Amino acid sequence: MADMIVQSPDEVVAFLKAQHNLIEDMFDEVLHASEPQAREKPFVELRQLLAVHETAEEMVVHPRVRRETDDGDAIVDARLEEEHEAKELLSKIEKLDITSRQFIDELTKLRDAVLQHARHEEEDEFPVLQREVDQDDLKRMGAAVRAAEAIAPTRPHPGVESAKLNFALGPFASMLDRARDVIKQAIGVG
Repeated sequence: MADMIVQSPDEVVAFLKAQHNLIEDMFDEVLHASEPQAREKPFVELRQLLAVHETAEEMVVHPRVRRETDDGDAIVDARLEEEHEAKELLSKIEKLDITSRQFIDELTKLRDAVLQHARHEEEDEFPVLQREVDQDDLKRMGAAVRAAEAIAPTRPHPGVESAKLNFALGPFASMLDRARDVIKQAIGVG
């Protein structure tokens, strides 16, 4: 994931589209792992990327889309509902045995929902930004998304789908998530 951040485009729409492609590839890596135990590491990386990606969109992209177009509220509210449902499903998946058929089935459902959500963003939100926001602002938004991802929680937090909640609760959730990640890695648990 760190390579993606270093080698990614500056402009927010290109950056997020590149992440959408990476997310799709990461789902495939988990779902097509040669051994069930080989799913663990790519799943943890996928979960983390999904969490930071959605948090950054909630903090930077969605508020801007709301301001830039008359139907911004409807566009963003639909995306937030999709994000909430995905976070709920991801939270459920985290509790499953990674070697089980149920894990694969639920992760496949999540993959389909996440890819549909990404298409909606690319068809409904990103054109608004490209039409209404100048190139310099798109680059500043790209920098803001990177900053948000650097401090975002690494696990899904259903119910925290607004910029206000992410700014208020995000730093605490991030600190706890990152501490939990370090502790679990140290004791060898995913």
